[in-house]
Amino acid sequence: MCDILVATPKVTRDNTMLFAKNSDRDPNEAQILEVIPRQKHEEESVKLTYVEFPQVKETYAVILSRPWWIWGAEMGVNEFNLAIGNTAVFTKEKIPERGILGMDMIRLALERTKTAKEAMEFIINIIESYGQGGNGSYEHKMLYSNSFIVADPKEAWVLETAGKNWVAKKVESVYSISNALTIEDDWDLVSESVERLAKKSDFSFARHFSDWFYTHFAHGRDRRAFTYRKLEENEGEITLEYMMEILRSHSSEPYSLEKGSMKDICMHYGGLTRPSQTASSQISELGKGMHWFTGTSLPCLSIFKPIFFETPLELGERPTNKYNPKSYWWCMERFHRVFQTNYREYIREFSKQRDDLQREIIERARGLQEKKELVKWAFEVEKEFVEKWENLIVPGRLPFLYGMKWKKVNESARLG
Repeated sequence: MCDILVATPKVTRDNTMLFAKNSDRDPNEAQILEVIPRQKHEEESVKLTYVEFPQVKETYAVILSRPWWIWGAEMGVNEFNLAIGNTAVFTKEKIPERGILGMDMIRLALERTKTAKEAMEFIINIIESYGQGGNGSYEHKMLYSNSFIVADPKEAWVLETAGKNWVAKKVESVYSISNALTIEDDWDLVSESVERLAKKSDFSFARHFSDWFYTHFAHGRDRRAFTYRKLEENEGEITLEYMMEILRSHSSEPYSLEKGSMKDICMHYGGLTRPSQTASSQISELGKGMHWFTGTSLPCLSIFKPIFFETPLELGERPTNKYNPKSYWWCMERFHRVFQTNYREYIREFSKQRDDLQREIIERARGLQEKKELVKWAFEVEKEFVEKWENLIVPGRLPFLYGMKWKKVNESARLG
C-alpha cells in the first residue's frame, strides 16, 4: 500500500512544487536506493521485471527507490526534476500475471521524458499499447492496476487507470492518492473507452471500476481523506517539514503498534489485516532540485537525507529479503524492529531528538555546503544517532499474538 501527495507552487510557502510518497511493501521487502547516471545504449531491448521492452539510445540520470527484486521503481526523480510515484488500485478489470508493472512504467518514464505532461503521455501509451500486468509482490500474488502522480517544477498530473482504461486530472493546488480511485467525472483527459462509457448519465470512473472488497479493506479512501485534508488545511503554508510530518503520521496518537491499522500513513506491519509496512520514503522540492529520501523503513523512526545526482551513494551491499549486516537498509531495519518492541516507552523523546537532527540536516542543505560531503555527513549522523539509541533502548515484550507475527517475519528474514 502507498500514499502520494503533491502541492503546487501556488500553495507552498516558498512557491516550490512538493512531491512526497511513502512506499508500503511486505516487511522484509527491502528497497534499493540508487543514483543511476545518464547512459548510452547499443542493445535493442531492456529486460523489465517480467518482459522485454524496446531500448532507447540514451537514458537520463535518475534517483530511484525500488523493491530489491524489481527492475522498476516505487518512486523516483530524474535530472530534469521530474518525479513520479504509483499506488496499487483494485479494480474490476482482469490483470494478467505477466506484463509491465506500474513500477516499470515509472522508471521507463523517468529515463526517457523531461516533463510531467510528456511522462504522463508516455505512460498512457504503454497502457494502451501493451497493457499493465505482472505480480507486484514477491511474497504472494498481487495483481492490480495503477494510479500515478507525475510532477515537475511547473505542473502536476494525476493519472488513474483500470486495465487499459484511464482518466487524468491536472492538479491546481493540492492532491493526494492512496490505494483507491479518486477521479469521478471531473477529469481533464480521458481514454476513448471511458469516454464511451461516460455517455451514460451519472457516470463515475471511480465508482464504475473500483473493486469494493479490496478497496475497502486496503483503507485507501481513509488514508487519502486524511492526507488530502492535511494538505488543504495548510494551503499557502505547506513546506518540506510539513510534508515530513504527514508522512510520519499515524491514524491515532499516542500510537500503539499492535492497535495500528491500514489507516496509518506511516504504516507498521501488523499481520494478516495489516500486511504492509512503509519501506522507504521520498520528498522532492522540484523547483529547487532538492530530493530527500529515507532509504529505510518507517519514516517515524528515520531521517530524510538529501540525495543529489552528482553524489554516488555508498550504502553497503544491495539488500534482499534476507537480513544482511552489510546493507544500510537492513542495519536500520534491525534497529527499527528492536525499537518497536518498546515503542511507547521511547517514541516521544526519540521523536524530539529526531526532529532536532532533521532540522540541522535541512539547515546545512539550505547552505552552500559541498554536496558530496553533505550527503556523506547526513548518512553518518543518522548512523551515529541510531547507535546512540541502540545503547539506550531496553527491549520490551510485544503482546503474544502480535509478537508471534513478528517472530515469523524475523525468522523468514533470518534475523535473530
